Amino acid sequence: MLKRSLANTPIEPRHDLMATIATIEESTPEESKESALGADCFLNRELSWLEFNLRVLEEAENPENPLMERLKFLAIFSSNLDEFFMVRVSGIREQAFGESAPQDYAPDGIRPLGQLQRIAARTQELVARQYRCLRESIAPAMAAEGFELLRYADVDAQQLSQIDKFFCERALPILTPMAVDPAHPSPRYHNRGLYLGVQLEQSQGLGPKRLFAVVQVPQVLPRFVNVGCSTPGQQRFVLLEDVIAARLPELFGGFSVKSWTTFRITRDSDLELLEQESDDMLKLIEERLKTRQRGQAVRIEVSARVADESLARTIIDEEDLHCDDGSTECSYSEVYSIDGPLDLTALWELHKLSGYEYLHDKPSTPRTPRGLRNRGDDIFAAIADHDILLHHPYESFDPVVDFVARAAADPRVLAIKQTLYRTSGDSPISRALIMAAEAGKHVTALVELKARFDEANNVSWARQMERAGVHVVFGFLDLKTHCKVSMVVRNEGQGLRRYVHLGTGNYNPTTALLYTDVGLFTANEQIAEDASAVFNLLTGYSQGHAWRKLIVAPNDLHRRTLELIDEQTAKAHEGKPSRIFAKLNALVDHKVIEALYRASQAGVPIDIIARGICTLRPGVPGLSETIRVRSIVDRFLEHSRIYVFGVDDEAKVFISSADWMPRNFFRRVELMVPIQSPDLVARVLREIIPVYLADNTRARVMDSEGKFHLQYPGPGEAPLRAQVYFLAERVATPKPEAGDGIGEGGGDSRILNGLPD
Repeated sequence: MLKRSLANTPIEPRHDLMATIATIEESTPEESKESALGADCFLNRELSWLEFNLRVLEEAENPENPLMERLKFLAIFSSNLDEFFMVRVSGIREQAFGESAPQDYAPDGIRPLGQLQRIAARTQELVARQYRCLRESIAPAMAAEGFELLRYADVDAQQLSQIDKFFCERALPILTPMAVDPAHPSPRYHNRGLYLGVQLEQSQGLGPKRLFAVVQVPQVLPRFVNVGCSTPGQQRFVLLEDVIAARLPELFGGFSVKSWTTFRITRDSDLELLEQESDDMLKLIEERLKTRQRGQAVRIEVSARVADESLARTIIDEEDLHCDDGSTECSYSEVYSIDGPLDLTALWELHKLSGYEYLHDKPSTPRTPRGLRNRGDDIFAAIADHDILLHHPYESFDPVVDFVARAAADPRVLAIKQTLYRTSGDSPISRALIMAAEAGKHVTALVELKARFDEANNVSWARQMERAGVHVVFGFLDLKTHCKVSMVVRNEGQGLRRYVHLGTGNYNPTTALLYTDVGLFTANEQIAEDASAVFNLLTGYSQGHAWRKLIVAPNDLHRRTLELIDEQTAKAHEGKPSRIFAKLNALVDHKVIEALYRASQAGVPIDIIARGICTLRPGVPGLSETIRVRSIVDRFLEHSRIYVFGVDDEAKVFISSADWMPRNFFRRVELMVPIQSPDLVARVLREIIPVYLADNTRARVMDSEGKFHLQYPGPGEAPLRAQVYFLAERVATPKPEAGDGIGEGGGDSRILNGLPD
């Protein structure tokens, strides 16, 4: 069996697993490893991702953003890069150097070692640019606002006294000096942990004359130590590692400090489960979480201020990393010399300081979704009356939480079924499911334990829910359950009625304030019947259902996506109006890209809004002339996935949990959901999509080489920033000129000229 409860039931061997998945997929073929087009028709996935992270960095560089938000973007750039190395680079490294690693075909034609070389070169450039931004732009702006990061040598006597107090009372009891010699083997440095490497000497006493030692910088202490300032409204900070470095003689009594540096190691942190066997998936996940800190090193960051090359070499050699010495053409470096504080994710500490609201984005309060206004407290009556579209974070996520919470308390509700991919630390939906189970309702929670970097959260909630009587299952070992669906079964006197929520984002109220997503409430019987079949598939392998409305991966999402694209291609060949619009996080699947190229060659106007990766080349003569690709990076993370095929009354509009990537089509359980209500279709086509296409402030347009160019208002054109526009809840947009709108075939996508910011 592939579903997992917390009971210690065995996981089937891999050959049985693959047979089961093959049955689920029916006749859907695995994606071909080869493309019918040449390598020059595709961009490299990893380099495309690095260009996305550059767009994040550009928001940190943008002086129009509030200062604390610029700090936030610097921190996000660093955390993004960490995850990129832990997952993507580690996988490519395994392909390049692993003994039995598959040399996967890349449509762009770059082999694994070549990818590593290009990634390293581009990353070195971007990191250098990040620290220039910090030194030359953000730090001076922070100083002008009363914030200053001091060097330890520059603190005054009063500040030194405060530092002494902090060190003795809070730091010293935690710190552990660790010598490295034959009697004290080198410690296994934790993934993303910050360390001091120290070269020591002594003339007499216990131990060797020369000694290499390390001290871990505690993560439980603030990275920025506030040392106070006598001037009102001013704050001064010293880095925690500088405080510790100044006290190294106290930690290593009898030794003199010859040199020291800070360093940080990033490790392979992807949970590899496909070849694993275990008596229980939960235990398997927990075991792998423990080993994540000890994975193979894939990057090391060392402070550029270290003068002792032998000290840096000691650290690098210990981890067996590549350091470009120029000896061969295949050389590249996994060592990053950092001119500034390591690990800028620590800037979140400053971003969260209270009392500086004027340096942040203006706060916004999500609105009640339109379909629920003036509807009273009966959310089920509102959903029964009409489908409801929710556009987060502009519209509140509270109704989604309320949907589950009211179901838990409603005596007419008999059952609740829920998928959970990424939960919050204090998950109100998980608590509502627990309450419902304790009230005697039939509650099923499909918890995806393999949600990357949220595994620990999900394990914790899975245990709590099962103890309360929730039937917890974990889906498939080889497939992540990534679809977002919640279903309530209610006794309404004359029979049972099912109410369903489906969305593009996670059931996480915290990220719902930070991510843009779209959700749908419906009581449509055909969608509800399909939703029931999805849960039956996930919990009991029930197959053979004739899907009425939902399009499901890995069953047929890939095939249906290609068919929908090809339908527009056929219309264009017939001279009929055609259109394709896709808003997604990533576009990678080469079969889909090839279908889009065919559609473009037939004359189909295609607009793609790709937040992150896009390996398609737009605007190439004879290949993709009608394809326009743009990306929006702004205050909120663009996470919604919206797909439109066709124009006007014939347009087919979908929301989805899936991007156009092989993993979404073949290695995840995903849903694409049709929007059927004419009012909601009109809202998507006339009020949401045109605003995104008209953004001339935070949108960047992609050229055929994969570079993105920030858009600016043209002559006589007012600035329009899509996210600000949505925050203001403008519900009517000017009528587009002929041929300009999503409902028309062709035309310029900048259709909202003259709208105020």
